[in-house]
Amino acid sequence: MGIQIAPSILTADFAHLADEAAAVSNADWLHVDVMDNHFVPNLTLGMPIVESLAKATDLPLDCHLMIEDPDRWAPGYVEAGAASVTFHIEACRAPIRTAREIRSKGARAAMALRPATPIEPYEDLLPELDMILIMTVEPGFGGQKFLDICLPKIRRTRQLLDKHGLDLWIEIDGGVSADTIERCAEAGADVFVAGSAVYAADDPNVMVDNLRTLAEQSTGR
Repeated sequence: MGIQIAPSILTADFAHLADEAAAVSNADWLHVDVMDNHFVPNLTLGMPIVESLAKATDLPLDCHLMIEDPDRWAPGYVEAGAASVTFHIEACRAPIRTAREIRSKGARAAMALRPATPIEPYEDLLPELDMILIMTVEPGFGGQKFLDICLPKIRRTRQLLDKHGLDLWIEIDGGVSADTIERCAEAGADVFVAGSAVYAADDPNVMVDNLRTLAEQSTGR
């Protein structure tokens, strides 16, 4: 699997989401941050918007649920059109059941970790997943500064996957830019969520290509 870029619409113009999705047509995924103002102190998009976006773009939707009770809500996002659904392990009470239900409905299942949450306690859960999302900022808001302290966790996660021979993706979300993406790729990340770096660029599609090239060159992938 090669490097993949997933622009986050959290920093896009919410009044013109279809146009903003079209502006990153070179991307591999469209990352959708779902926040409920409980698990994180922000309120963003919900299931009806995901359903509308799925009809408005050919890009597969990568839904990141920063919400309480993802066990209840995650399957509905697959039905709304998400191709990948990520739940936070800190909020999930039945992660194996939830991951299996996401997969049974035809989407990729992913587990997200906040910066201070270690990967090691969830080693036995890895075979139930398709992707690990390592937050490189505290979830809740875009435009934050990348936390270098998360780089060792990316490396440890890659080592665990290699140890078990698992073909899971490692996704990074938070502060990803031309200045940080190479370090994350070298540490073992595959999928890169970039919000401000992409949508603040003069040409978002050019920035998508630039980020992919930087990551590929730093790893030889």
